[in-house]
Amino acid sequence: MVDLSFYKGKRVLVTGHTGFKGTWLCKILINAGAFVVGYSLEPPTNPNLFSIVKLDKQMVSIIGDIRDFNKLKKAFDDYNPEIVIHLAAQPIVRDSYKNPLFTYETNVLGTVNILECVRLSKTVKSFLNVTTDKVYLNEGDKHLFKEDDPLDGYDPYSNSKSCSELVTHSYKKSFFADGRCAISTARAGNVIGGGDFANDRIIPDCIRAIGKNEKIVVRNPYSTRPYQHVLEPVCFYLELCEKQYKNIEYEGFYNVGPDEEDAINTGKLVDKFCLYWGDGASWINISDNGPHEAAYLALDNGKIKDVFNWKPTWHIDKTIEQTVQFYKVYFSNLELISNEMDREIELFLGDANEY
Repeated sequence: MVDLSFYKGKRVLVTGHTGFKGTWLCKILINAGAFVVGYSLEPPTNPNLFSIVKLDKQMVSIIGDIRDFNKLKKAFDDYNPEIVIHLAAQPIVRDSYKNPLFTYETNVLGTVNILECVRLSKTVKSFLNVTTDKVYLNEGDKHLFKEDDPLDGYDPYSNSKSCSELVTHSYKKSFFADGRCAISTARAGNVIGGGDFANDRIIPDCIRAIGKNEKIVVRNPYSTRPYQHVLEPVCFYLELCEKQYKNIEYEGFYNVGPDEEDAINTGKLVDKFCLYWGDGASWINISDNGPHEAAYLALDNGKIKDVFNWKPTWHIDKTIEQTVQFYKVYFSNLELISNEMDREIELFLGDANEY
């Protein structure tokens, strides 16, 4: 498991820090005593977790576009990060169909910009590009994707992240063969947990329906996805960045996903959510004939198990239970959300250390 004491006093730059996953990541780093610099657009939703917990008061928060190379480079020049974790992206499949140009500019050119800043930096020793499980060529044959499977995402979002991977591979071979900075990518499965308010994601859809006292609308209950709690990949990102900082042999390309039994269809996921929520929560199946989405997607996590002796900490029921607990607090008292995050982080790390 990640040694958070390693991060005390470390200068860490996180792109996409105002997003759902970025907020959780920065919260852990701040708690660990790191000097955290964030570079991102304004929080992408209202409400949003970053603003609720007032994280801008606890770190350097730079509001900027990842496509703006000069502003991004200035952040590197001003703060000389040692570790860079790249989360900034246009992350929604349906939005990528609506605005493919913005999606490609953000996800591909944004990756070029951040890697160019790393290339020109004299201080960065550890870089991680966070991509997605959707980077793979998915022909619907229901096999577990491995890191050496072909990269060829279907929709503009998935394809742009495939391109982001290829950009990272090229920069790694072209500019970092001397070992001065470790370069990795992490392909994470579907992340759920407290504080996600994005459009077109199943748990936020559940929460919005609960808030309106309505039935939850599920568009495709038979789509299988590798669901995992947000702390699973976030803690792995920190472990990877730590390990490759100390030993470049850990750099590489890694799937971060749950065990196969936790890759369940959306209908079962919402069944579990309703069970843990109680109060008569229920759902209905209403297709909206949306754009293409793969019916099955699951990752082979064998590589991170072998290299890092890793295993999932929370399986699907624990994940849903903790997610429900978070949103119960959200509906009762926003002032307690920061404490709820700390509670979940402490519980997760404690459970992880029991293995």
